[in-house]
Amino acid sequence: METGMLLVISGPAGAGKGTLINLLREWDPSFVFSVSCTTRGKRNYEEEGREYYFLSEEEFDSHIRQHDFLEYATVHDHRYGTLRSEVETRLEQGLNVVLDIDVQGGIAVMQKMPSCVSVFIYPPSFQDLLDHLHTRGTEKEEEISKRMANAHREVGQMGEYQYLLLNDTLDTAFDRLKTIVQAERMRSSRFHPVIPEKRDTEN
Repeated sequence: METGMLLVISGPAGAGKGTLINLLREWDPSFVFSVSCTTRGKRNYEEEGREYYFLSEEEFDSHIRQHDFLEYATVHDHRYGTLRSEVETRLEQGLNVVLDIDVQGGIAVMQKMPSCVSVFIYPPSFQDLLDHLHTRGTEKEEEISKRMANAHREVGQMGEYQYLLLNDTLDTAFDRLKTIVQAERMRSSRFHPVIPEKRDTEN
C-alpha cells in the first residue's frame, strides 16, 4: 500500500522544469499536476484550469482572506498561489501530486508539509538559461533581465532542497528524476508492503 507523494519541483525560469514534469507524467500517469493560481496574464498557448487559474488581484486577495492557499508569493511582479484543496484532496485519494513552484513557495510548502519530496532543477550555466529564455520568445527584454536576476537569487537557495538535479541534457536529467522518484516510493514512511506467509508460485 502506498500513500500519495507530494513532489515539489523548483528552479530558475528556463531551466526545463515544465518539460521534465510533462515527461514524468507521461512516464507515470499517477502523478497529477496541481494547478496554481496566478495574477499574471494568460499566454496564447495556455488554458484556464490547465496551466493556471488566472485570477484578478481582487480574487487572489479573497483566497488569502479565506486561508485557501498552501503557499503564495510574488514572483516577477505577479502573484502565484497553491490552493491547499488542490493538493490535499489528491493526496487523500492516493494520487501523487507534483508542484512546479518558485523557491519562495517551495520553501513554504516544505515547512508546512515536511513529508514532501523537494527537487531543485539547475542549468549547466547561466548563459544556457539566457539563451533558452531568448529562444522561447515569451518574454520581453525587461522581463528576461528580471528572470535572470531572480535566477541568481534562487540558485543561492538551492541548498534548501533535498535533491539537486542538473539539466544538462534532457534524457539524462529525466533519468535522474526517475531515480529520485523510484527511491522515494520505497521510503518506509510512504510504502507499507504486505508480506504473505508464503510466496505465490502459481504465477
